[in-house]
Amino acid sequence: MSAIVETQGLTKVYGNVVALDKFTHRFEKSRIHALMGKNGSGKSTLVNVLAGVVQPTSGQMSLNGKDMHFSSPADALNANVVTVHQELSLVPELSVAENIYLGRMPKSHFLGISKIDWTSARTKTKILLEDMKLEIGPDAIISSLSVGQQQTVEIAKAMSFNPSLLLLDEPTSALASKEVEMLFRLLRRLRKQGTTMMYISHRMSELAEIADTVTVLRDGKHIGTVEMAETTNSDIVDMMFGNVAHNRPAERVSQADPNNAILKVQGLSRKPAYEDVSFELFKGEVLGIAGMLGAGRTEVLRSIFGADPFDSGEIIVDGQKIKDPDPQYMTEIGLGYTPENRKEVGLVQAHSIHNNLSMASLRQNAPLGIITKAAERPGVIKQVDNLHIKIDSAEDPVSSLSGGNQQKVVFGNWMNTNPKIMFFDEPSRGVDVQAKQQIFKIIWDQAEKGLSSIFVSTELEEMLEVCDRILIMREGRMIGELDPSQTTLTELYTACMEGL
Repeated sequence: MSAIVETQGLTKVYGNVVALDKFTHRFEKSRIHALMGKNGSGKSTLVNVLAGVVQPTSGQMSLNGKDMHFSSPADALNANVVTVHQELSLVPELSVAENIYLGRMPKSHFLGISKIDWTSARTKTKILLEDMKLEIGPDAIISSLSVGQQQTVEIAKAMSFNPSLLLLDEPTSALASKEVEMLFRLLRRLRKQGTTMMYISHRMSELAEIADTVTVLRDGKHIGTVEMAETTNSDIVDMMFGNVAHNRPAERVSQADPNNAILKVQGLSRKPAYEDVSFELFKGEVLGIAGMLGAGRTEVLRSIFGADPFDSGEIIVDGQKIKDPDPQYMTEIGLGYTPENRKEVGLVQAHSIHNNLSMASLRQNAPLGIITKAAERPGVIKQVDNLHIKIDSAEDPVSSLSGGNQQKVVFGNWMNTNPKIMFFDEPSRGVDVQAKQQIFKIIWDQAEKGLSSIFVSTELEEMLEVCDRILIMREGRMIGELDPSQTTLTELYTACMEGL
């Protein structure tokens, strides 16, 4: 087969980080090429380079045998390379036709006056939708459609550019199973019509249904490409993780007291995010919740903490049933939550380190509503010392700190509330290896003091290293439990992808 895209030594460097490392490969025409790799493997960087979002540091690309150099997404569009991003870019209040041709609506001209040709827009949209065999009308308002239908409209919009290459970034992450099958039927039709696609996914169970080839990246490098019909999921996981895939983590002495369940969750549901979630967290335990993007892990934690509502179920903290949780009350009874997005949610970047270490404990330090730095200072000093936060002055803005030290400030802020339970959502995201180990030691040290924790991370290696017990969550449901000391990375990854 002839290649539509060829790369030679494609490299992208950010400072000291090599995001894409001399990637060389040929992608053949009229096929669906899956890109696989753990977070930070380089697959999104590759797609962004092909889409013109970022420019490579070095290396060459060619499209249909011609050298290509994209300085912007507009250049890629002009070369018929179209991207469907994970986050939908549709305008909910507008119609399907308006969204598909937004910014390039057909126009009619009369007596020197130009106006939108609505009849032409509807006709072109109708022909496009019928050609793709989509049962959606051009006048349908986007907000009236299901998420799956919106995703197909997003692809229809991409197809209106008549792409040579269609880049799909996690297109099924927010879809229910019926909607996934609807999308796959569409992609198969497009492949039959000659469209070439690159498909990023974390759902390994999808590969056999939709992919012709699987290209695996690890640490920015091209590890290999295999025909999907000639490989197994286990082989792909081995390529993704290398020699560590079958290692078992070193055993750690658990501090969990199995006779003291400090948190019980029973039948918690908020459709479609999650359904019928039940589990127990023991005193002194580090409990992991593992799952792929869209599994519902963060949504469950936010509901327990009171940040989001839930439809049904029970939350029991230290024997007390919580009827209508809200963050203020849950903080008062001993819960803390370090969110996955520390920069926007966990910290106030313009405020000082002192202020950021004191936010969660305002009620304790100022019971009469009068805030004084003198009352806050002991807690600030304590956390800077205990967590080894590297600072020049507590009055410096928190934005001046490294990622690892910022994360420690988020921890310290909650430690000043003297919590009984902590939710750690992606606590090591964006920090270096040394800072990660310091963060893990903090969690273990607090467990020895009786703190119970729930640990969520997309880095499955971390789950095996940090946790005493791991719950597996998939498509909004808890599907099982694994013992980290008896589980390999391959087994954990396969459980998250395919179930137990």
